[in-house]
Amino acid sequence: MKAHLSNAAYGVLDYAAYPIGMLLVAPIMLRNLGVAQYGVWAIATAAVNAGSIIASGFGDANIQHVATSRSSGDSTALRRAVRSTMGIHLVLGSVMAILSWVVAPYLAHHVAASSADLDFTCLWCIRIAGVITFARAVETVCISTQRAFERYGAAVRISVIGRLLSLAAAAVLTFISHSVISILAATAVITVLALYFQLGRLKQLLHAETLLPAFDPEATRALFRFGIFSWLMAVSGVIFSQADKLIGGATLGAVAVASYALCAQMAQPIYGLTASGLHFLFPYLSGRRVTASQTALRRSVIMALAANIAFVLLSTFGLLLVGNRILFAWGGEAIARSGSSLLPVLAWSSALLALNVTGSYAMLALGRVLTITWLNLFAGATMMVLIYELLPRLGMSGIADARVAYGLITLLIYIPMAFLLRPNTKEAAKITARVPLREEA
Repeated sequence: MKAHLSNAAYGVLDYAAYPIGMLLVAPIMLRNLGVAQYGVWAIATAAVNAGSIIASGFGDANIQHVATSRSSGDSTALRRAVRSTMGIHLVLGSVMAILSWVVAPYLAHHVAASSADLDFTCLWCIRIAGVITFARAVETVCISTQRAFERYGAAVRISVIGRLLSLAAAAVLTFISHSVISILAATAVITVLALYFQLGRLKQLLHAETLLPAFDPEATRALFRFGIFSWLMAVSGVIFSQADKLIGGATLGAVAVASYALCAQMAQPIYGLTASGLHFLFPYLSGRRVTASQTALRRSVIMALAANIAFVLLSTFGLLLVGNRILFAWGGEAIARSGSSLLPVLAWSSALLALNVTGSYAMLALGRVLTITWLNLFAGATMMVLIYELLPRLGMSGIADARVAYGLITLLIYIPMAFLLRPNTKEAAKITARVPLREEA
């Protein structure tokens, strides 16, 4: 239990440290750089975050495969899986870096408008963001493997220290150079140094002579059977998480979306903290399904679900209790007034999404990634249809209602999970089989 609590705490730290650091650094950067250059930094940071998610989509496949091989005692298969994941992520990271380099001139032109200096700054910031994205893609192999060994602390410490150092360097450089390019360049250097230490730790953990990428046929096929769907979920997650604000802004304008964006930002931690805190459940169940009884697995899932529900209810009611005061402090009376009706809806939409965390991690651990992928795509498509129907009539409230529907649909994951974990079924017997589960057609 102590190890699980430690992993949960490190998962929350990994989620919360960087956003909190950004909130602390933002006023310094905004004051020293000005609105325009701060906006370029925000765009480059968003490009890194989105690109890293897309380039690191096989991390969950690596966790599932490594955790299973580790529990089976097959160290050779484990190292093959890690090196194959390294090869896949090097390819994806390279593609995203090249894409950043190619689209940088077009994006810079639109962001900078008629300012030549800002155009040059934005161009190189986006290109440097591509380099950071590449390093993050490789780092994900190190972090996901450490998590498969249920060593969250070792993985998170280097990652968090590197990100916080990059924010500290950004704050200091605003007093020295007043250049966003130098800030992004410093971030790239720190990211590469953190990656160097992560690779050293990973090599020690695996007792491997080399971590050079490889495409072992068996390991690569196994990773793709799982990873292509987890990658698709990552890509769709990036799209769906940004679609509401993009569509609302394009249709109703930036002013109309301001209070919605603040309310969504306040509600997001309900899901984010739940997902990061319970992430240890994924490698834990992935490893135990080849050694533990089906009854023990079911008991673990039920205990995690109880904690999941308790945290979501407490955090949701807490946000509803103080949310309007936070809105007033952040945006003033006008924002608080327009957001008072949006915040409860967005809070419950985030809560509904957070309630599916245990079911999603359990299904991933049991190899049922296809079920989760199609369910999330269906939920996202339903949200988009509802936005199309409700936005003209209800404005931003219609988008908030569409997000509630998204959260409700994702809860359907508990139906196949309950079937898999109920006693005396053929599917339940497969859970503890020593051969990896194959996804249902």
